[in-house]
Amino acid sequence: MSERGALRTRLDLLAREVAKFGVVGAVGLLVNILVFNLLRHTTDLQVVRASVLATFVAILCNYVGFRYWTYRDRDKSGRTRELTLFLLFSAAGAVIENGVLYLATYGFDWNTPVQSNVFKILGIGIATLFRFWSYRSWVFKTLPERALPAEEAALPAERFLEQRRPSETVEPDPVRN
Repeated sequence: MSERGALRTRLDLLAREVAKFGVVGAVGLLVNILVFNLLRHTTDLQVVRASVLATFVAILCNYVGFRYWTYRDRDKSGRTRELTLFLLFSAAGAVIENGVLYLATYGFDWNTPVQSNVFKILGIGIATLFRFWSYRSWVFKTLPERALPAEEAALPAERFLEQRRPSETVEPDPVRN
């Protein structure tokens, strides 16, 4: 495969991964916003506490989507390690997400329902960039490339030998024979 073909294949795979990540993320976003607004309007929880609870409900929903759909072809051998790293990076994303809301609510006193939702979504957007990078780099790692079978490994060398012109043929060294 040419370099251009290999690059195109890698970009196609990345585009599919980003699309699947986005679909799972969109479902997680809906869960997050619905739970946040439900808690905010039906309980006496403070805004950021309601947001933290909603974030963790969405994180659990997202793990199922990422593990069994987006990254189902990735290494599954270390589930304990995977889940630990997922929760660690998700918690860091939750700090980013809820930090934005906290700053808006308590730093600038932007606390209306519309403002809270806007800053909640802004925080989710910033945290999503961090989560995408960390999940694909550390949590759902790619399986190592498998070694080429002997026949596939020999093909480039055979093609090279077939393309050599007769004038390029090297005469055997009589001293070595």
